[in-house]
Amino acid sequence: MTAASPLLVLTGCDDRPGPGRRSTPSPRGGPVVYETGSEPGQLGPVLRSQRTRPTPYVRPLPVPAPARPIAVTATEDVYEVTARPGTVRILDDVDTPVWGYDGGFPGPLFESRRGRSMRVRLRNELPVPTVRHLHGGHTPQESDGYPLDYILPAGTPHGGGSHHLHPGGRVHHGEFEYVYPLDQRAGLLWYHDHRMDFSGPQVWQGLVGLHLHRDDEEEALGLPDGDHEIPLLVCDRSFGPDGQLIYPSLDPELATTPGVRTEFANGVLGDTVLVNGVHAPFHEVRQGSYRLRIAIASNARHYRIGVDRLPADGEPFTMIGTDGGLMSRPMLVRSFVLAPAERADVVVDLSGYPVGATVRLQNLSGGTGTTDLVEFRITGPDDRPAWRAPARLTEIERLDPADAVRTRSFFFSKVPTANGPTFQISHHLFDPDRVAADPRQGDIEIWEFTTDQQHPVHVHNCHFQVLDDDGPLAWKDVVSLGVNDRRRIITRFDSYRGRYLLHCHNLEHEDMGMMANYEIR
Repeated sequence: MTAASPLLVLTGCDDRPGPGRRSTPSPRGGPVVYETGSEPGQLGPVLRSQRTRPTPYVRPLPVPAPARPIAVTATEDVYEVTARPGTVRILDDVDTPVWGYDGGFPGPLFESRRGRSMRVRLRNELPVPTVRHLHGGHTPQESDGYPLDYILPAGTPHGGGSHHLHPGGRVHHGEFEYVYPLDQRAGLLWYHDHRMDFSGPQVWQGLVGLHLHRDDEEEALGLPDGDHEIPLLVCDRSFGPDGQLIYPSLDPELATTPGVRTEFANGVLGDTVLVNGVHAPFHEVRQGSYRLRIAIASNARHYRIGVDRLPADGEPFTMIGTDGGLMSRPMLVRSFVLAPAERADVVVDLSGYPVGATVRLQNLSGGTGTTDLVEFRITGPDDRPAWRAPARLTEIERLDPADAVRTRSFFFSKVPTANGPTFQISHHLFDPDRVAADPRQGDIEIWEFTTDQQHPVHVHNCHFQVLDDDGPLAWKDVVSLGVNDRRRIITRFDSYRGRYLLHCHNLEHEDMGMMANYEIR
């Protein structure tokens, strides 16, 4: 393993007996310990850490400040970011090596506004290629983060020469400038590595961050802002005996051999949930309304988010937005489910809790180490009035299925082979030369997704509506499907022309072939 890689080869794991606990030899001879069936609703086994997880509720929640541009013009902001190795303090008594944007985990928080474009110059100082995808962005093809549009490592001839590179994309040496026009509704976006075959381990190692996009319509609602708006990036990880991140990659160098050990083909689940890079942090608040901007950056874990104590009157959350920004109207909810890559925009009213109380945001479908998210500590009365939701948040055009020019069907399935399972869309592994759909710009289409198991399906460069859903009208870019499920989406392809992706956002499934091209003509 190279010194720069923070991945730990899976050896020397604790092999104590436990319910559903299994052990198998690792590539270097020691046992790998994981548990099956310990967290209902999750398809994959839980990868057990080899070091005591962090103590909950002793570290404050990191609330990132927006990154500062290196240049500002009348119409756009310019940023520079470097993907490089770094170290972060996640565990109580040892630092954890990561690969991160500017060496951190999570990466910098970006903030943009409709009407201003953004340029991000990404330099690659990792030992492997990288690709940056702005998830939820309506982005020109060359800046979308297509998995074959590699940025090779800087400072080495031909990017080092030892990495397996698929043909069919644009190769950049050392750095590349992504251009994001961002002429779209306000919403919570996020960005992450999207390298072909290795998105799972590279996101796991830290290549992920949040992006808040704003507009005038959203600001006119008087939503909680400033220190009353809290971005939360939620993910799960597992740790080795010296604090390293562990991941069951077939190739710990992430150089030539993609994929994970067969036991983890359904998705890798960590045993420790982190929020903004910290396990179960606390956050001091007042008796007021707080806007929580939640993004799920887990590789495969699904969440049901709620609180440990309900208010005396009403529900704890007012949901106001999803992946694509504001919903048509607010909705009171007790809890809500999020799959990998989904986002939620909710307002929590803490005015009904007494001073000195604690309210814990929790993953109600979690287990030990994966239940507690954030502990809110109520320190006193608020200096602002509580936010009152209007009857309507925004006008959303309801797309009429009668206006669809065609319906397309896609089947997401796990397919066994002699070399282990693959994951296919309509009986095809990803092929950069194959186009699975070719809508014309401006056309409305219905896409029907069916599955054999859980698959959160993401469409690049596109927001859609989910047909047959109850509740407020909303724009989405991920639709979560369960086992043997069927969902229909409808969208107007009114964004940029070019080649984009449709894929499962379980990153292990994506890395094992569950992607397809579509092309807006």
